[in-house]
Amino acid sequence: MTVIVLTTCPPGLRGFLTRWLLEISAGVFIGNPSARVRDVLWNEVQQYAGQGRALLAHTTNNEQGFTFRTHDHAWHPTDHEGLTLIRRPNKQPPQATAAPKPGWSNAAKRRRFGRG
Repeated sequence: MTVIVLTTCPPGLRGFLTRWLLEISAGVFIGNPSARVRDVLWNEVQQYAGQGRALLAHTTNNEQGFTFRTHDHAWHPTDHEGLTLIRRPNKQPPQATAAPKPGWSNAAKRRRFGRG
């Protein structure tokens, strides 16, 4: 089983893939081509994807039973002790430590003066 997912790729590439795979949803292609045809399709996808992103997942004989490849994704496959995992980039900005405001907080004022 082979699955190819395209995001923001040219329509001509989608038409090219429909020759060998079935498009079950917009940009999602499935089929059961041979390994040689799958590799040729993936090379074409990488060449003609333009600014788009692509993901290929297919069955294989390993612990997980499948493997995958990515093209222009921010998430990258990483091998971890024989298992392929996805490594997502850490896009959280560094925490800026703001200086505390001088004076009493509103909660402290309510506790101190008995209004809460």
